[in-house]
Amino acid sequence: MKQQASGAKSSRSKTTSGNRRPARASRTYVICVENRGYPASLEIGKVYRTLGVPERGPAHYLRVIDESGEDYIYPGSFFRPIEIPAPVQRALARATSQVATR
Repeated sequence: MKQQASGAKSSRSKTTSGNRRPARASRTYVICVENRGYPASLEIGKVYRTLGVPERGPAHYLRVIDESGEDYIYPGSFFRPIEIPAPVQRALARATSQVATR
């Protein structure tokens, strides 16, 4: 069974200093190269947004927003990091937020 990475919907962290804005979740993207045990949650060859390594647990796992639209922890070996230009990242963020509101 896959493990949900966080109980909260928001992955933004709060800051306590003056006028600083809350830190945004890293918009790092990975491509899936393995889905053994998770065929309904991960598609090989598909690009996923990752929230990095989980705060607790093994460092060789990643928090990935999967087909459910939620972030879950998967083995890091299932993914390879990819570079995506900033305009494409913004377009992906808009597209995924529109899908989530339907």
